[in-house]
Amino acid sequence: MDLNTVTEFAPATRAAWRDGDAWLGGGTWLFSQPQPRVRRLLDLDAFGWAPLRETADAVTVAATCTLAQLARWRPADRHFDGAATLARQCCHALLGSFKVHNVATVGGNICLSLPAGPMTSFAAALDGVALLRAPDGTRRAVPVAAFVSGDGRNALRPGELLSHVSLPAAALTARTAFRQLSLSAVGRSAVLVIARRDADDGTVVTVTASVPHPVQLRFPAPPTPAEALADLDAVMDAALDATGPGYLDDVHGAGPWRAAMTRRLITETLGELAR
Repeated sequence: MDLNTVTEFAPATRAAWRDGDAWLGGGTWLFSQPQPRVRRLLDLDAFGWAPLRETADAVTVAATCTLAQLARWRPADRHFDGAATLARQCCHALLGSFKVHNVATVGGNICLSLPAGPMTSFAAALDGVALLRAPDGTRRAVPVAAFVSGDGRNALRPGELLSHVSLPAAALTARTAFRQLSLSAVGRSAVLVIARRDADDGTVVTVTASVPHPVQLRFPAPPTPAEALADLDAVMDAALDATGPGYLDDVHGAGPWRAAMTRRLITETLGELAR
């Protein structure tokens, strides 16, 4: 795509945000369609962020980390191996060639905020926190599960930048079960469910792709499938009562089918964790 309205390209480290700017990470979405309001691109590579930083307390993923880099992550702490496996599963859920995976970034996928965004699924399932930076230098932290508020909508304010996602060790050491469904073998995710069981047996079920924004079910002890599905129904009924959207219904999957498959995958993931 020829962005013929863009007249300037600048390193993000040396440019003050102004109207008409766009942060440039991998650019796989930015260059895929016309951007008539964009006048200048601010290159995030200038920050030189390490793709991943691993400590005993957390793993910090830079917004500029590519999906290929995340998929190649082999933790120094072997207790994080399950999280690395989940990372690869989520990376492979992205519909795209190896060329896309070598350019598309974790931060870009989350900020695009599509329901099927697998980096949103990954970060939300592991209680990831989005670290945001405003043009005036103000910083704030928002849980990724709350960062995405709808199809293409999120908590970003004008000029705000997602710099990193922090994943806490307590979630990184948990057991996880992953399920994903599409209408075709290489189609966009229509349903994606990740169930997580922590060391204290607390259980978190994260649903994405079939709903406009992440839906999380939390339990202090492993729930039965019936208990989890009852909670899911309550959450979805509350969304409808608030005149909000329920299950997505589009070319990637009809609403009733997505609802049925969501229930099926929740049952499967909880069954896997129970074994």
